[in-house]
Amino acid sequence: MKKLFLLCFAIVFTLNVFAQISLSGVIRDSQTNEALSGAHLSLQPTFLTQISNERGEFGFTNLKPGVYTLKVTYLGYDNVVQVIEGKSDEFVDIGMSRRPIMEEEVVVLASRVAGNSPVTFTNIEKEQIQKSNFGNDIPFLLATTPSLVATSDAGAGIGYTGLKIRGTDITRINVTLNGVQWNDPESHSVYWVNLPDLASSIESIQIQRGVGTSSNGAAAFGGSINIQTQSLRADPYAEISSIMGSFNTFKNAISVGTGLIDGKFTLDGRFSKINSDGYVDRATSNLESVYFSAGYFTDKTLVKFNMISGREKTYQAWNGAPYDSLFTNRTFNPSGLYYNGDGSIGYYDNETDNYKQDHYQFTCSRTLNRKMIMNLTAFMVKGFGYFENMKQNQKFSNYGLSDFIIGNDTIKRTDLVRRKYLDNAFYGGNFSFKYQHSQTLQSIIGGGYNYYDGNHYGKIVRADFGENIPEDFLWYQNNGIKKQYNLFGKVNYEHNQRFNLFAEMQLRAINYSINGIHDNLLDISQKHDYLFVNPKAGFVVPVNKRNQVYFSAAIANREPTRTDLKDADLDNQPKEELLLNIEAGHTYTSNDFRFHTNLFFMDYKDQLVMTGKINRVGDPVFTNVPNSYRAGVELAFGWKPTSNLNWQANLTLSKNKILNFTEYVDNWSPPFLQIETDLGTTDISFSPSVTGSSILSYRILEGFDVALISKYVGKQYIDNTSNDDRKLDPYFVNDLMFRYSISTGFIKGIDLSFTVNNIFDRKYITHAWIYRYFEDGGEYHQDGYFPQAGINILGGVFLKF
Repeated sequence: MKKLFLLCFAIVFTLNVFAQISLSGVIRDSQTNEALSGAHLSLQPTFLTQISNERGEFGFTNLKPGVYTLKVTYLGYDNVVQVIEGKSDEFVDIGMSRRPIMEEEVVVLASRVAGNSPVTFTNIEKEQIQKSNFGNDIPFLLATTPSLVATSDAGAGIGYTGLKIRGTDITRINVTLNGVQWNDPESHSVYWVNLPDLASSIESIQIQRGVGTSSNGAAAFGGSINIQTQSLRADPYAEISSIMGSFNTFKNAISVGTGLIDGKFTLDGRFSKINSDGYVDRATSNLESVYFSAGYFTDKTLVKFNMISGREKTYQAWNGAPYDSLFTNRTFNPSGLYYNGDGSIGYYDNETDNYKQDHYQFTCSRTLNRKMIMNLTAFMVKGFGYFENMKQNQKFSNYGLSDFIIGNDTIKRTDLVRRKYLDNAFYGGNFSFKYQHSQTLQSIIGGGYNYYDGNHYGKIVRADFGENIPEDFLWYQNNGIKKQYNLFGKVNYEHNQRFNLFAEMQLRAINYSINGIHDNLLDISQKHDYLFVNPKAGFVVPVNKRNQVYFSAAIANREPTRTDLKDADLDNQPKEELLLNIEAGHTYTSNDFRFHTNLFFMDYKDQLVMTGKINRVGDPVFTNVPNSYRAGVELAFGWKPTSNLNWQANLTLSKNKILNFTEYVDNWSPPFLQIETDLGTTDISFSPSVTGSSILSYRILEGFDVALISKYVGKQYIDNTSNDDRKLDPYFVNDLMFRYSISTGFIKGIDLSFTVNNIFDRKYITHAWIYRYFEDGGEYHQDGYFPQAGINILGGVFLKF
């Protein structure tokens, strides 16, 4: 029996070996017959990809017999899609035709990397984005990418949301929109809510983890997110989508486009409206956005104008819920709370955030000759808005006002409604030139200049005894002017597909000045100049057609934010931060399996963190800590055991430490000096040592897909003390998504989508804050936690004409 089993196994194994086939060929220019080196090939439904060599050749081996789809792309040429029967070894000679129009990939050439670059990155294409787009902000659309954690103030992914990559918050992540900086120059932050439903107009997103490649905008201290908006659609179209679900969530959008007019001109537009009550009490969102684009295309020239506008009105939920309320009233929102004269509680109905932001971009790209491509971009971002608060028992003197006298009585306090305004303009220009020296050597030089003007001021809308307040009175006003210059150069050399060398250098100069008084009536006027040199280098070695290894080292510098500077005492200003980032990785690819390993080490000098230290007036400040680091491994794999089943998953294991950390805790009792404690090596806050995600999708029948989407985030500390009394518990959340696509004679496509989020109704928290103090020998604290929604549903219909 044993011999019979071994014989059968040998026969099956032999049949499998001899059943393998190969697919090889050459890529040429269909007119000149010139071999095209560097063409990108992907073979579906496998994970196999290749880049044609200097003779235009490629080859896939050890394939199982079957039907394959070969896709070939090359900048400046029409894509080629060819179905291969795959019955035996096959050689194909593929001719590619030059595009009659210039493609829009050239716009983001300077800020993106390709598969043969020594940079850790993830690409998310339009199809994947649209499948997950139920009106949630971008952080939740990216939540399953490696090392990324998303959070929502309202608890349902709409309204104010945020993300961290490798534990690094958005102020240290460089975000660009068509190569233009999106980070606010002063705060370094990105408020995704300002451009609601941007996802409906996105062509692709590239996330680079670590320092990444040189780009325009804020320094990348944890990653980069590069967003490209909608590319050319040659045929006329109209699309309507409508989504509704839990928490009175509604999203409606309409998109239209002319296609190519006279083979040269296009017009595209979109309008979206999103409303949601949120999971948290009163955390409502009323959002609108408009996208408009006009383009002119020839074979050598691309001229495009983009206008992206967003308006948001959200009830404030950024204070979080006190810890105790999580057990009795999980959705409690303290924002807007006030006390009536009889001691009863009320909530101010206009405790809202209101903001409008408009982005204008004008891009010109031109092929100067067969070797050089030029990109020029001019942009302007205009923002205006305010948030409103009701405040009780406020001192007139805290607003620069005199006490109010009635007869013999002096009124020193009042209830009031106030607004804090931001009126800003950000504009500038970027340029880049790509030069293809030879088939093996290319270089890019680029740079830009931008100017930011931000006015911050506060008004009292109404108050008891309001006759004491002059008309148009501003209780504070200050202005920030920030000028940024950058210049970078990149060189990429590939030798016979045996190795690829990459080097770049960025020079970044900053001039920043603040003038005026802040809301505490203190003068925060100051000036700062910074000059940073950021080098990067690395290599990629294709060991064979299945395995590839890479290594890179980079240095990045980052200036303090407006908050870091204005809150610090003028004689104790924060220093700039420095990061040394080392990445090393390996990728294995077979027909139905792909496994990627990346090791990272991020060594910080003078990283700005919260230590509990305060300034002269008692406000907390970010403090430079001399030494801290992040180190870990990122694992990602994909498996396609059948044509209907696809599993993508990733796991990050990391250590995130501050060396020789000293904490400071306020003492509310005499002599009122802060209490210092040396804690040694501690964990960096909000930096889980384990994160992971999984997407398991199955095609039940043609056009009908189901996916199980899972996310795990390990324990996170709320502050930098590594105390388990101040931590967020780990959580594991699962969503179930269904999508059915059909076509009819009149409607090109009908997509029906339905998702059940948090199907096991887990109670979990993604973010929090805490303030500790001592008084009369006891330790006390104030805190705010951000619980996320339990089981909830969203469903929608998408019509394509």
